[in-house]
Formats: sequence, structure tokens, C-alpha cells
Amino acid sequence: MKRGKKYIEAAKLIDRATLYDPADAIALVKKSAVAKFDETIEAHIRTGCDGRHADQQIRGAVVLPHGTGKQVRVLVFAKGDKIAEAEAAGAEFVGGEELVHKIQSENWFDFDVVVATPDMMGVVGRLGRVLGPKGLMPNPKAGTVTMDVTKAVKDIKAGKIEYRLDKTNIIHVPLGKASFTEEQLSDNFQTLMGAINKAKPAALKGQYLRSITLTSTMGPGVKINPIKVM
Repeated sequence: MKRGKKYIEAAKLIDRATLYDPADAIALVKKSAVAKFDETIEAHIRTGCDGRHADQQIRGAVVLPHGTGKQVRVLVFAKGDKIAEAEAAGAEFVGGEELVHKIQSENWFDFDVVVATPDMMGVVGRLGRVLGPKGLMPNPKAGTVTMDVTKAVKDIKAGKIEYRLDKTNIIHVPLGKASFTEEQLSDNFQTLMGAINKAKPAALKGQYLRSITLTSTMGPGVKINPIKVM
């Protein structure tokens, strides 16, 4: 894969053979984010879990103290007085059957997170095939199936992110923006890793955290020593 001049220059800052302390990795990933836009800083965490086994699945959510730097658009499936509650909490889109139809017929996806009250899951279930692959299906473990729509929407707006294993047993999550201070990124990273360490499956044998890499959208990866965050 051909790399641009900026990437090659940024890559010179990083020793690929080194496992850095979290603070040093954050400083390097910020320094190597040289694109003209405000790049997203992401964490990619390879685990020793086997997600094919239900007792080794990892899925949850955590509110990052400084948010992700992204404006998140929330869609809430609700009815009755929960509609007004969701609107008051700041949800961009609120409704029921008509929104299911809009997604199915217009391929409409102008939202980033979906929340649903439990009594709407029968309706929302019809969207499983389209929302599931996009990681948008509401889930009780992530706090997105709940009667407390006020808390759900406010947490998401405050910087709540969902983490889960992909098919290769890696967790990919945003940590913030390159414009964040090192302290803000460090706070977010520590909060995230605290939640992931707590989510360690009891059934897991062997090493839990195999590798942790921080990257910016266009920049090279910086490896963190997993022992330093366990």
C-alpha cells in the first residue's frame, strides 16, 4: 500500500518494535496526526477471548469523561409519554412504526445511535437485518434498551461509547480527537480500559489483553504495553 509523504514522516516518530507507556503513546499519536482535518484517535484492543463462545463475549458501554468530540445523532423508538421525554432529553429523531418504514423504504440512516424502550423492541426487531450489521441494534447490555430514555440520551450525548468484540476478537473504539489535550485523551483511555478490564470474561483462560494500538484516522499505529493497563 502506497503511503503519502506526511504519513511516512509521521511514521519516523514511532519505533514499531517498542511497546510504549500509555502517556507516551498518546503524545506520539497526537504528534503523528498531521492531516488537515481534526483526526479521530482510536484504540484497537486485541483480546485473548474467543467470541464464538457466549461466555467469552464482551459487550458494554462506558461514558468517556471528555466525550469523543463527535456530534452524535440519536434516534429513539418510543410511544406515549416517552416520546416527549426523549425529545426533551435532546434526541434528534423520535417515533415508532413510521421510522421503521422510513429506514426500510428509503434506506434512511441519518443517525449514529438507536435507543428503544422495551415495549418497542417487537417493532424494532423487524430492522434486525439492517441495523445489526451496522452495529446499531439497541441492546440492554449497552443501555440502549431502557425505559429511562432521558438517561440513555443524555449519556450518549455526554460521550457514551459502546465496545464489543468484532469477528477477529478485537475491540475498536474512538477515544477522542487529535485536538484534545493529552490529559483529556489519557482520562478517556483510562476510563475505557477500566471498563474493559472489568468486562474480562470469567471463562477466559490465558492472557486477556494481547495488544493495544492507538491510531489517528490517517496516522500510523502506536503500540501500548498491555501489562501497563491491566
